[in-house]
Amino acid sequence: MGIFDALLTVPGLLLYATAAFAASCTLTASGGDDAPAFVQAYSACSTITIPQNTVLNISTPMNMTGGVNKHISLQGTVKFSPNIDYWSGHGYYFAFQDQITFWILGGENVRLDGGGVLDGVGQPWYDAFASNSSLLRPILLTIFQGRNVQIQDIMMLNGPEWINFVTDSSDVLYNNIHINASSTSKNLAKNTDGWDIYRSDNVTIQNSIINNGDDCVSFKPNSTNILVSNLNCNGSHGISVGSLGQYPGEYDIVANVTSINVRMANAENGARIKAFAGPDVGSGLVKNITFQNFTEANVDYPVVIDQCYMTAANACAAYPSNTYIEDIWFTGISGTSSGNEKSLVASLDCSPDSRCSNINVDNLDLAPPAKYGNATYGCQNVNITGDAASLFGTCTTT
Repeated sequence: MGIFDALLTVPGLLLYATAAFAASCTLTASGGDDAPAFVQAYSACSTITIPQNTVLNISTPMNMTGGVNKHISLQGTVKFSPNIDYWSGHGYYFAFQDQITFWILGGENVRLDGGGVLDGVGQPWYDAFASNSSLLRPILLTIFQGRNVQIQDIMMLNGPEWINFVTDSSDVLYNNIHINASSTSKNLAKNTDGWDIYRSDNVTIQNSIINNGDDCVSFKPNSTNILVSNLNCNGSHGISVGSLGQYPGEYDIVANVTSINVRMANAENGARIKAFAGPDVGSGLVKNITFQNFTEANVDYPVVIDQCYMTAANACAAYPSNTYIEDIWFTGISGTSSGNEKSLVASLDCSPDSRCSNINVDNLDLAPPAKYGNATYGCQNVNITGDAASLFGTCTTT
């Protein structure tokens, strides 16, 4: 029997079945909701192609988990309908930080590539969120229970909230991703994190351009063995460990993370670690984190440790953070701050009683806008080592 011995058709789907029951499918636009055909193709076919100039309109959630040896060649566009009333009640729900998602992709040996576009049609969501801050907004793409997953050579446009969420997964690679989440109205594209990693191991994010309105990459609880390299981030909240310690009774771990060769512009933060304090928080450990070779331009806080994240000063003093931070390297970080804190370019603020240890700073070359004079460096409750330690002087204690 030949490789294309049978041809089966369903609306929006051409299915070429082989003798071994593997198949290659080409998806076409149906004029209606293309989600069911896409999900069916993922179940039935080893390779799913969305050709150039094809726009699949997705109006219902897509669960593509449990697949083995799957390849989605996205050459055209997958476009999610902006039906806010529908999606806010029908997206797949994740309890962590009260999230929903358009699309769950998982399984073993899964690849998504092809040079095409995922379009979240975010503008109606940005405008709606401006008047309803409790609105549940979908994540553009969620990798859930994936192992050996590769996402590369695609563009991701205007996700309503987070762009990528990786959860309960391992051995995940993102390469050559172009993210753009930007508003055309006065209402900003908020919480549009480029990547959020949660309960996942061995994740690589590399060679990508990100223009968004929140963390470029965020390492959420129980992220381990992560490599971020060669990113160009604009408008973001930084490369962030955390936030951690948000939930009482939970123990969060982020360990063995390297972020290297990052360009950060027009951002709130550059290299950042953030943890909650207060009476009703969790605990955890941040260990063996490296931020290396960051070039920053117009960044409010180029280097940050904040163990009072979103916590009032009096609550933080009475109930210090229970997230311990150790073995941290800020190395080869250069560029300019925005002047948001005048001359301040780095702030390492830890909770008392040795919550931070082995914090290393080397080869820092940071400057505020010229009108603020020489750079100043702030620190609290931390002993700093490295060739740039003298820049911080004597840290205050509480």
